[in-house]
Amino acid sequence: MTNTTYKLDLPLRTTEDPDPAVAALLAGPKKALGMVPNMYAAMANFPGLLETYSFGYDRFRKTSGFSMAEQEIIFLTISRANGCTYCVAAHSMIADTMSKVPVEVTDAIRADAPIADARLQALRVFTDIMVRSRGNPTAPEAEAFLAAGYAKEQILAVLLAISVKTISNYANHLFHTEVDSAFAHRAWQDPAVTA
Repeated sequence: MTNTTYKLDLPLRTTEDPDPAVAALLAGPKKALGMVPNMYAAMANFPGLLETYSFGYDRFRKTSGFSMAEQEIIFLTISRANGCTYCVAAHSMIADTMSKVPVEVTDAIRADAPIADARLQALRVFTDIMVRSRGNPTAPEAEAFLAAGYAKEQILAVLLAISVKTISNYANHLFHTEVDSAFAHRAWQDPAVTA
């Protein structure tokens, strides 16, 4: 008997879904992105999950106080720590094209290597600590984050990002979500799984 992870076999939902609530929920991403990402199509099987994810994602993007590049570094770090191949690929593409994160920074996160920029490295390290410690950083770890120029309130913003990415990362694990062609060029494999 092989030890394989469970895969939810629910269908990917569409904007033509017979359930009008699901169709309406997916209309927003299709209008904004020109497509319904596989992750959204999968999560729409339980609309409350996608609604909660979308609300939290929007609040983080609009109110965190982090720059677009910093937001992407946070999302990439969380997704890498959680081993989510889908979200690492998606946020790598967003980093490259929309958030204007230098490719060497994105590639460093993907490879779990240090970032040359000390402030961004402090952000990456603290985010990773928050994920791996389950929200229990030590005082010196939190102080290093604050000493890099971040605010105490931004610790809570990192928590919001972790909450949002946990929803998407775990949903992608359950569905074994196929990476969309739009960001397949930034595909990533978790070395812990492939080793």
